[in-house]
Formats: sequence, C-alpha cells, structure tokens
Amino acid sequence: MSAGLAIETRGLSKHFGRQAAVDSVDLAVPHGSVFGFLGPNGSGKTTTIRMLLGLAAASAGTVHLLGQEMPGKLHDVLPRVGALVEGPAFYPFLSGAANLHRLDAAGPHTVPATRKARVQRALERVGLEHAAGKRVHAYSLGMKQRLGIANALLSPRDLLVLDEPTNGLDPQGTREVRNLVRSLAHEGTTVFVSSHLLAEVDQMCTHAAVMSAGKLVAQGPLAELRQAGSTRLRLVTPDGGAARQVLARLGLVPEPGHAEPRPAEPRQAEPARARPDGETIVAAMVEGAQPPAVLPEDVVAHLVQAGVRVRGFAVERESLEDRFVALTGEGFDVAQ
Repeated sequence: MSAGLAIETRGLSKHFGRQAAVDSVDLAVPHGSVFGFLGPNGSGKTTTIRMLLGLAAASAGTVHLLGQEMPGKLHDVLPRVGALVEGPAFYPFLSGAANLHRLDAAGPHTVPATRKARVQRALERVGLEHAAGKRVHAYSLGMKQRLGIANALLSPRDLLVLDEPTNGLDPQGTREVRNLVRSLAHEGTTVFVSSHLLAEVDQMCTHAAVMSAGKLVAQGPLAELRQAGSTRLRLVTPDGGAARQVLARLGLVPEPGHAEPRPAEPRQAEPARARPDGETIVAAMVEGAQPPAVLPEDVVAHLVQAGVRVRGFAVERESLEDRFVALTGEGFDVAQ
C-alpha cells in the first residue's frame, strides 16, 4: 500500500463468464482529494465501486481502502466509509428522518445517545430539514438521492464514495451537492465521485480517472489531464501553398480535411461585413510537449519571413470534453 492514498487497487478485475467487466484497473486516489471516476454508462464504474466496498468479489487483483486490505479488513474499514451506490433504497411509508434513524441503528458502531442530533445534522447538510417528517414515497428522485447522501454522512467519515450523486437533481440541488462535496473535502474527507456528467466532474473534482470498456485509460490531477491533449494551430491565409511549405519545414503537418475555402462574397442586399479572406489550415503541434517544440510566435515569424500573408492565427488546445472523448471513443453527457 502506497503512503498518501485513500484508495489503491492493483490489477483489479471482474469477469462474468468470459466477459471482463473490469480489466486490470490500477487506481490511486490521494487522501483529501475529490476524485472523479468518469466513464460512459456501462464502462465498469459501478462494478469497480462494488468491489472497493466488498459488495462484489474481485476475480483478480487487490484493493486497499484507507491503508487496509479489503475485504479482509472490511469490518474495521467500513465504519470509516460512507457510500451511496446504485441509488438509495428506503422504507417508502416511513419519513426521511425515521429512515435515517433505522439505518443508523443498524450500524454496529453507532452511538444511540447522539443519534437524533446526527440525523438532524445530516438532513440539514443535504437541505432536507424541511422534509424530515414527510414520507419517502412522496419524495422526488432528487430528494431521495439527497437522503441517500445524508445516510452516508450520519457519522464522521474518512472516505465518502458517491455513485452518480447528482442523478435526478435539479440545477439548484446539483449546486448544493457540489458545494457539499467541496466542504467535505475541505474538512479532510476524501470524496470518490463516480459520474458520467463531465461538467460536474470538471467543476467539483481535483483528480480524475477515466474508464472505457472496463479499462482504466487515464488518471491523475485534473489539470494534468487537461494539458495532456493535443495543441493545434489554426491559420487563415490566402497563401495556402506557401504556408504549407513553411509549416512542413517546422515539422507541423497540416491535418487533412481542415482546409476551409475562401468564404463567398456577401450578397449585394446585405451590408458588408469583415471576414477572414483565405483558407483555413489546421496543424497539430507535438502532443504533450511542455513547452511546445515550436513556439506559436516563431511559427508566425517564419510565415511572415517567407512572405505568407497571415489573416488569422490562433492556438487551440483540446477541451476536457475533447480529451475524454478521444480516450473513450464515446461521448459524455456534459449537461445535467
């Protein structure tokens, strides 16, 4: 077990017959981080979480939570872990508060004398104090989701595992959960958040990992994942042939299919508008080079020295969405 990690897996795998739902996953989740576990639906995220928590047996590999090997130290570790996995399940004809009282009483390490205060505190933290006495069958999906998070917060936790915590929440509820996660991390809790909503992870997390078809395809600090994508130069010039020659000498080969023809002249009836006049050439820079192999200002200088007229020039870096789509080959939901 590596020091400084709240979760560590080595070669973690789960097979259903010949199908590998999770294939040799090596996770490294730092203490105190908000760790986004990203991937399209069906990529193996929930199966991985179930193995982390001892809810499913691994076919191969090892799991350590909070420095302890799982599932061997399950009874020592789980009281320090709060979890919301695959949606909350409650008694529908009991109130939200009554459900939390029952769930807390089922824990072997809970303290009865402080139960009422802890239930009230948990309901307040997720914004459900006004609905504490309402029967759960009358709760919306978002309210049930928040009640599930409240259950995970009934006792102080060193690690919180949330599987799709903003599922079913309206924008206001989503913001509340986001702020709650940040406050928990500020207090020292490690928060492991599984999601297919890229925008939420981008705003909430400090680190992330990306799953695709059961495999871990990337992980690390979110800032590093953003920087790992390619950088492209976009040039608008009427001297396309000469520009390509200069770019080729600099090792920047224009990408096929990106040349855009000179825009048509505006119709006589329309007022004249300023437009870039020429074709657009896009060339990729060396991926991941820090600093880039060729600086953008040097590219412009070489173009001008060669007599290429530069009508427009921009440096474009892949967005986080572009990067993750490139890693998984699939799209992410980017809005709630």
